[in-house]
Amino acid sequence: MMLYIVLMLPALLLTLWAERKVKGTYKEYSTHPAGVTGAEAARRVLDAEGLQGVAIEAIPGQLTDHYDPRDRVLRLSQGVYGVRSISAMGIAAHEAGHAIQHARAYGPLKIRTTIVPAVNIGSKLGFGLLFLGLIINQTPLAWAGVILFSLTTVFTLVTLPVEFDASDRAKKALVAVGLADGGVAGGNDSKGVAAVLSAAAWTYVAAFVASLLTLLYYVSMVSGRR
Repeated sequence: MMLYIVLMLPALLLTLWAERKVKGTYKEYSTHPAGVTGAEAARRVLDAEGLQGVAIEAIPGQLTDHYDPRDRVLRLSQGVYGVRSISAMGIAAHEAGHAIQHARAYGPLKIRTTIVPAVNIGSKLGFGLLFLGLIINQTPLAWAGVILFSLTTVFTLVTLPVEFDASDRAKKALVAVGLADGGVAGGNDSKGVAAVLSAAAWTYVAAFVASLLTLLYYVSMVSGRR
């Protein structure tokens, strides 16, 4: 139990800090006006990349924005879709970045999409097999559970370059289409977008750290048992 606390406390603190940072930064730049709504920004970015076929829809909730590669639909939350703010513009462009990745067959995104079914199975069965193996003293079964859970860690690791690349595409695209800084990088618009997307990136870093430390704890459990 002490080992679990030692391993997971840093992850918990990082997660709480990341959530507070992303909400605070989002709130701050939601008060900074932009010339277009989030939906309009996403449309401009997508059209500039020849992705007129990608639809944009409004969905309920806050920070529920995402791109659905199956339906080729970009879904934006209430605080982004029809809002003219730096936060809305940055988040919308980030999600448009995922659509661009999909269209360009971006490697890490293809890997992440491919392993999703296995990750779903691993997240549901891994924990159960691990503890069943420990309870009935079947180490191979426990290791099978660890391996299944490790797929979640792999998923969070692959997610990092996917999210960082989408943010990079978003920042460049907003300048390229003239929505940020009048088409010249380095102005206040770009700095605000970068701050919002950087804060959001920390949530993915925290998720990876938490998953990795949990995996290490499970490995220590089975190794100690052995």
